[in-house]
Amino acid sequence: MFEFARYYGRRRVKGSVALAGGLALLTSLYVYMFPSISEGIDLDAYIEAMPPAFRAAFGVQSLGSIEGFLAAELYSFGIVLLMGLYLAYSAASVIADDVEDERMDMLLALPVTRSKILLEKFAALLVPIVVVSVVLPVVVYLGVVAIGETISVSDLLMAHVLSVPYLLTTAAVGLLASVWFDRTSLAQRAAMGLVFGLFLIDSVVTNTDFADLGVLSPTRYYDPAAVLVQSEYDLAGAAILLVATMLLVGASRAYFRRKDIT
Repeated sequence: MFEFARYYGRRRVKGSVALAGGLALLTSLYVYMFPSISEGIDLDAYIEAMPPAFRAAFGVQSLGSIEGFLAAELYSFGIVLLMGLYLAYSAASVIADDVEDERMDMLLALPVTRSKILLEKFAALLVPIVVVSVVLPVVVYLGVVAIGETISVSDLLMAHVLSVPYLLTTAAVGLLASVWFDRTSLAQRAAMGLVFGLFLIDSVVTNTDFADLGVLSPTRYYDPAAVLVQSEYDLAGAAILLVATMLLVGASRAYFRRKDIT
């Protein structure tokens, strides 16, 4: 059982370790910079002068504390944007790549169902999510301690736990693009464009008469700044993201089962 998940999961280990290593280096840089940036400067007064849309887009609530600084500089960029786009991009190739390279016919010649192929390939995307979610909080905590600051361990862990439903949703967007398009490049561009477009919509409509449009964006339901700065855990938002993931995966499965493979 789970042969495809194990096979494709193993193939993602090296890339996942490289991704986690890159984010770890970025984290170390941000943590190292914080004392020199915050010394003698009222960063919270500075962010008050920022446009509300900018503060909403990057989760800027407080730059004067290490939690607020990391939430704005690392989590809103590294997890919400970078990881979200990476998973959408990666998921967009799981089906389209085999269809484009004419390998899907060989896979379907095996005694397996289309649903099994799709679901287990999607499950393999848990590898980068798990690797980053395990490595990054350790790096953050050790770095914060090294510069003489403190951070809530429970809030730090919850910031990563609650990121999982968000990242699964962005991956599910990529999966839907992967079954819809037969060319990998089209699927990847569509998935990344949709995820980034929804991110922009949620950012732009905040505090406007069109704020309700933001409910379509996964970013509306994951706010690392609220977790790290205010210790607020949006469990309802995480549940909504999990439901959205199941709906997107279900739609991808239904379409792929009846799609002609040429």
